[in-house]
Amino acid sequence: MLRRDHRPYFIKKAHQKIQEFYVNHFLRPQLEHLGENFTFMQPWYVELFGAPIELGDCVNVVACPDRRVRLAIWSEQKGLGRIRIGDYCLICPGVRLGSAHEITVGDNCMLASNVYITDSDWHDIYNRITMGRTEPVEIRNNVWIADSAIVCKGVSIGENSIIGAGAVVVDSIPANCVAAGNPARVVKQLDADESFTTRAQFFSDPRGLNRTFDQTDRELLRSNTLLHWMRYLCFPRKDD
Repeated sequence: MLRRDHRPYFIKKAHQKIQEFYVNHFLRPQLEHLGENFTFMQPWYVELFGAPIELGDCVNVVACPDRRVRLAIWSEQKGLGRIRIGDYCLICPGVRLGSAHEITVGDNCMLASNVYITDSDWHDIYNRITMGRTEPVEIRNNVWIADSAIVCKGVSIGENSIIGAGAVVVDSIPANCVAAGNPARVVKQLDADESFTTRAQFFSDPRGLNRTFDQTDRELLRSNTLLHWMRYLCFPRKDD
């Protein structure tokens, strides 16, 4: 059963405004680009290091205290190191991207909790004080990478493909398939003739979607009072 949101409507809206202010004031200046209609949940648990980092339109980033989202660039070579994340992407708690060369994530991609993507070994096999080999990573449109999967340097993941939970991807994966295991191997082919419903379709009318969410909030939270919320915070009950 989902836990009820006990906040009054105006408290929830104020919290959303605070999150939006935090993104614009603290995160946006560190980004090469941040698109329109973004949604960040608990953005104070998003860590950015290095540049350039780009996030497209309608990006949805979810972070939490024990699962911070980390996007980091560190390169020994001038001009290398870049993270590009396309439009309509979902980034879940605990996602980490580390770039010394280039990581490109296409549109409509979903990165589930604890996914790790890296384009570098970060240490050479024999020389442990150098960064080791680096090769770009490309994740094409509408890819879904499931919980705790690892994507390593030099990998390309084809359009629409799914990477199973806990997989370790060390070789490129073609389009329209499911890959799983360590090392990840194709275990199923998707029907390329089947139409895909993407996140772009969900966000096709961002203003209308926001109005729908707002109307839903008004309805669900209309009976929540400030006194009720304070009681819930100080004296929670089993049926809360």
